[in-house]
Amino acid sequence: MTDRPAGRRPLPEDQPARGAVDRPMMLELVLLQMQARDRDPACGRETGQLGFMQWLGGLPGGCDYAAAARAALARLGPDAPSSPALATFRALLVASLAVPPRPLGLSLPVPRRRGGTRARRLPH
Repeated sequence: MTDRPAGRRPLPEDQPARGAVDRPMMLELVLLQMQARDRDPACGRETGQLGFMQWLGGLPGGCDYAAAARAALARLGPDAPSSPALATFRALLVASLAVPPRPLGLSLPVPRRRGGTRARRLPH
C-alpha cells in the first residue's frame, strides 16, 4: 500500500494564456538559434522564417497573439545584433501585426545535402 491520500489531487487553476510575455524562454531560444547561424542572406531568410514558425508554434493556445508579437518586438529592440535571420524574424513580426491581415508567405527550406562522404572528398 502507498501512503497517498484517497481521492484526486486538485488540478492547478487555469490561468489565461497571455502569450510570450509569460514565456520568454522560447523567444530567447529562437533568438539564440538565429544568432548562431551564418550570415549568408539566403540562409538567413530561411533561418528567420524557421525561427518565426518555431516561436509561433511555441505560443500557448488561446494566447493574445498581438501582445506576444509586441513583446517579441520589444525584446528585439533597436539595439539587437543585425543579421539577415533576425531582420527576417523582425519583418515577419511586423507584417503579422499589420491590419488588414495578409498571408506571410512562409515556406520551409529547400532540402539539400549537408555533406557526407562526397563533401569530405571535395578539395577545400
